[in-house]
Amino acid sequence: MTFALFLGAGNIIFPPMVGQGAGEHAASAATGFLLTGVGLPLLTVVALARVGGGMDALTSPLGRKAGMALGLLIYLILGPLFATPRTATVSFEMGFAPFVGHSGSALFIYSALYFALVMGLSLFPGRLIDSIGKLITPVLILALAVLGAAAVLLPAGTASSASGDYLVAPLAEGFLEGYQTMDALGALAFGIVIVNAIRDRGISDSRLQTRYAIIAGVIAAVGLCLVYLSLIHLGSTSTSIAPQAKTGVLILTRYVQHTFGPIGSLLLAVVISLACLTTAVGLVSACGAYFSEMLRLPYRAVVVAIGLACILVSNQGLSQLIALSAPVLVGIYPLAIALVVLSLLSGLWRDARRVFVPVLAVALVFGLIDAAKAAGWQDWLPAMASQLPGNGMGWAIPVAATLALAALNDRLRPGSLRPS
Repeated sequence: MTFALFLGAGNIIFPPMVGQGAGEHAASAATGFLLTGVGLPLLTVVALARVGGGMDALTSPLGRKAGMALGLLIYLILGPLFATPRTATVSFEMGFAPFVGHSGSALFIYSALYFALVMGLSLFPGRLIDSIGKLITPVLILALAVLGAAAVLLPAGTASSASGDYLVAPLAEGFLEGYQTMDALGALAFGIVIVNAIRDRGISDSRLQTRYAIIAGVIAAVGLCLVYLSLIHLGSTSTSIAPQAKTGVLILTRYVQHTFGPIGSLLLAVVISLACLTTAVGLVSACGAYFSEMLRLPYRAVVVAIGLACILVSNQGLSQLIALSAPVLVGIYPLAIALVVLSLLSGLWRDARRVFVPVLAVALVFGLIDAAKAAGWQDWLPAMASQLPGNGMGWAIPVAATLALAALNDRLRPGSLRPS
């Protein structure tokens, strides 16, 4: 179930783009992509399992208001604003548009039916292991195995030449592209879904809940590694059939048609539809649980509201959603990475607030600077900020330096701060 929850739209469409852009540097780019696309989500699952699966517990050192603001932002990104609507647009573009066309009316009808099914499955979160883990995931894994094996054994050509930023910094560029999977943010939401699913199986001991959540996370990480590596290889060897592709949708569509013929489109439709559906159900379930508790509204009413909002947003189209989400993800990811790392190191702090507040404040500031650059707003930034190095990683050194200073301050000051 955990593997299926993570494997969604971004996990399918972005690895081929990384492979095509990186070309002969695909190994370095894949390493960076796996760090943010697999390593960080796994660490996030571990961190959440240790605190019981709740985002509130993870952000508690920030104080109630700041923690709620960060949680609200992350759940909005994962829910109605970007991640969940994107699952519908990707599955439509890759799975159904080849058969029904790309018209706006076709997308609207598809998204309405798609989210009706998502809402139906999400209304009963206690059955996710049965509906997703036992029924849908085996079919998904079988289809992925066929596609992955073909990518390795039946490449469409040889590795292409690297282009763009992959020429000078393939590892860093792959690291940044891993943001687009949204898996680290998704893990912040899926943590409670995973722990609740374990509780629903009758596991009440907190240590066993943590153990099983970590095991599930490791299984999902291994599966994601195999998927990413095969798709990155597919992209790096498919330049001849999809030159200068602007999205992974075109690369995958051309590859399956080239390798499997007409039946390839059907195989891709199965993979994409199931992958996107399972992720959408997990996201809507997690967002429904979060917003229903925060707003004191019935869970099922919130699920329906999120589903309706996703229908509207998804009709903006895939290219528009990707363009809008990129700067947002560049801005929020430094916060998410810093939050997970600080939580995993929580046993070292005398008073967690002394460390969490300054480190996350610096991560926010530099994340916003990188977001402005990604959005093309460099002219609005002060000269010093616009010249910061890092190729989208300009936040890393300031955040690491702040962490070192905050940790030193925490060790030198006796006692702890009063709870806020």
